[in-house]
Amino acid sequence: MTAPRVVIADDQALVRTGFGMILTAAGIDVVAEVEDGARAVEAVRALRPDVVLMDIQMPGLDGLTATRRILSAGTPSRVIMLTTFDLDRYVYAALAAGASGFLLKDVSPEHLAAAVRLVRTGDALLAPSITRRLVERFATRADAAEPATALHRDLTPLTTRELEVLRLLARGRTNAELAAHLHLSEATVKTHVARILSKLDLRDRAQAIIVAYETGLITPGHSG
Repeated sequence: MTAPRVVIADDQALVRTGFGMILTAAGIDVVAEVEDGARAVEAVRALRPDVVLMDIQMPGLDGLTATRRILSAGTPSRVIMLTTFDLDRYVYAALAAGASGFLLKDVSPEHLAAAVRLVRTGDALLAPSITRRLVERFATRADAAEPATALHRDLTPLTTRELEVLRLLARGRTNAELAAHLHLSEATVKTHVARILSKLDLRDRAQAIIVAYETGLITPGHSG
């Protein structure tokens, strides 16, 4: 597999440079570093990167709006939101719009490179408890920002087993954890997840989590 191609969008030059150096050292191809959302949209349109590291708060066009524009255009690029706040309310809207997760800016170099590779393969950054807390906090709030993309709310196409997988997936379980809990192989788990995404017309596991909460399949605080 070729090296992931990445665009970094952040208004702080030190962040852009630092992340760029870390990713380059890890064998990841940084194709552009831009300082605002408008330039991020242009860079994605021109360069078609695999992954975009997108700051939320930037002058001019902010990262959330830029993410909505990028993902609503049907680009295959995947977006990782960058934030200094562990419970930034805007991240929920970005996840609902199709962003594949988010990272705090103090992420370790190893985690940053691993996150890019993970998202590039079509997975989502769901394992950190911070992501689960964010989803739980905002998934049922009436004042949460409206997602840019309407997600499939009907779970009737799913089988009983697929509903069980979705419940566990929405708690941030990895494929290995799902397999162990359900006494299945990881290959079978991946098949179930792929079918869930296909049946519900979802971009990735991040959107599956949103749907699980918004349909009431699981609720914040549930211990499943």
